Amino acid sequence: MTDKTTVPHGIREASEWAWRLLLIVAALIAIYLGIGFVSEVVIPVAVALLLTALLRPLALRLHKHMPLAGATGITVLGTIVVLGGLLTLVGTQFTHGFGQLTAQVAVGVSQIRDWIRSTFHITDTQFNQYFDSIKDSISKSGDLGATAASIGVTATHFLAGIFVMLFALFFFLYDGPRIWGWIVQLFPRAARGKADSSGAIAWDQLSAFVRATIIVAAVDAIGISLGAAILKVPFALAIGVLVFLLSFIPIVGALVSGAVAVLLALVAHGPGIALIMLAVVIAVQQLESHVLQPFLLGRAVSVHPLAVILGIATGSIIAGIVGALIAVPTMAILNAVGKHLLSGESESEIDSELSESAQEGQAPAKA
Repeated sequence: MTDKTTVPHGIREASEWAWRLLLIVAALIAIYLGIGFVSEVVIPVAVALLLTALLRPLALRLHKHMPLAGATGITVLGTIVVLGGLLTLVGTQFTHGFGQLTAQVAVGVSQIRDWIRSTFHITDTQFNQYFDSIKDSISKSGDLGATAASIGVTATHFLAGIFVMLFALFFFLYDGPRIWGWIVQLFPRAARGKADSSGAIAWDQLSAFVRATIIVAAVDAIGISLGAAILKVPFALAIGVLVFLLSFIPIVGALVSGAVAVLLALVAHGPGIALIMLAVVIAVQQLESHVLQPFLLGRAVSVHPLAVILGIATGSIIAGIVGALIAVPTMAILNAVGKHLLSGESESEIDSELSESAQEGQAPAKA
């Protein structure tokens, strides 16, 4: 006789898979919370890895003419000088042109007020009431003392993160293969070969992502700064530098840099030129979002364009700006490493690929 209390085979298998999925989700949540707890260290190290993928070929070329320590030091110092120079250029242009810009503010505000009044049929009394209500809302939005303290703490963490990032960048460039070799030794002996080759493949994907991102940022900067120069918007060169730097922060960076360009056009030339500048910014960002990022980034990291868009959206939802920044390279790395582990590729083929990549300076050599 058949026991009526026996669980059907399909239900039993479904429950077993459900428990496994729950355990996997619980492990992922635990990892996410752990990373969030030490995010002040994880984020600078992640940025250092991205910079290492970009700067390692330069350090290896310099290493052909000098010791590795000197090549690494020059690379890191050069990076600091270049970034500092770009930021100084932006600050200098804004400082020198601030007086002229201030003189145009009154005219620009008057034009904006006239345009709003004529477009939306708002009287001066209503306009003043709306302005006063907005001012009151801002003043009541929170405790200014607490906000200032929070900004101070954030600035302190930011400076600490900069130092951690620079130290990590130096040692990744100088001693990256040895560090990776130590990590490989933590794996079981039977899995070390696959772990080593998987790391090399992941590094190739990360390098391809960084190179593609540089191209996207350059196109954004050239397009928006050229539009600003044609429209005679103040600080066109500084706008281009700002766009280039902020393009490495997906979504938020484009919005901030575009808003700066539009606001400068609005203050300097009024609503008409500001709307044209807004159209230029939107056109460049649409080119980036629908052409450059999906196809250039997608091909560089072997990820489908739809997956690129969905990955950026999901990463931004989960971890904000940092999640959007690392979403695409993480997907590319997981995709490439997963294919490698499932393909059963021979160690000799991996060794030949590693040697070719090491000669080109695109991936760390095996320790």
